[in-house]
Amino acid sequence: MQNICRIQYQSKRYEIPYSVVYSSRKSCALTLSPEKGLVLRVPLHTSPETIQRLLVEKRRWILTKYLEMQEKLKNRPVSHLTDAQRAALEKRYIEAAKDYFPKRAAYFQPFTGGTYRRITVRDQKTRWGSCSAKGTLSFNWRLMLAPPAVLDYVVVHELCHLTHMDHSPAFWQAVGEVCPDYRACRQWLKEHGQELVL
Repeated sequence: MQNICRIQYQSKRYEIPYSVVYSSRKSCALTLSPEKGLVLRVPLHTSPETIQRLLVEKRRWILTKYLEMQEKLKNRPVSHLTDAQRAALEKRYIEAAKDYFPKRAAYFQPFTGGTYRRITVRDQKTRWGSCSAKGTLSFNWRLMLAPPAVLDYVVVHELCHLTHMDHSPAFWQAVGEVCPDYRACRQWLKEHGQELVL
């Protein structure tokens, strides 16, 4: 049976499906995306009552983000590609990404410091990049569809994780020294990231 979050607002009733993910985390978190919908991430053994209380407390945030997402999806450009055309185009973008990301990483690495072992290109739905403890940098090929400054910001972001494996003030200072407009790039991804599709 599907979980439904029901919210009444201005004489309208909204029914928003949600899923619950239990893990060893210490706090609760809510995320909302076109791919996964509303997801509650909660500590192990969280009671149904606690989950319902969280949904009630966060109903304004949930509804605001839900309506924003619906509006963006409504305005998303309609693709007229066939599945075969889309697959072929994605393959070309992925191949281009495999060549382009290493070049941008090599360009910025002298400014960020740290040493990476290899670079991989992935097709991720919710992450733009990552940096493993072993020095592997991974990037989402869909960034090839983003403005160049945004792609470069993600490259700098992950390179800075080679020396700062967190999001501490020192990490953001390092990012800002190489990418002064990183806040604008982060905001662009938040607002337009879901548009990076073929």
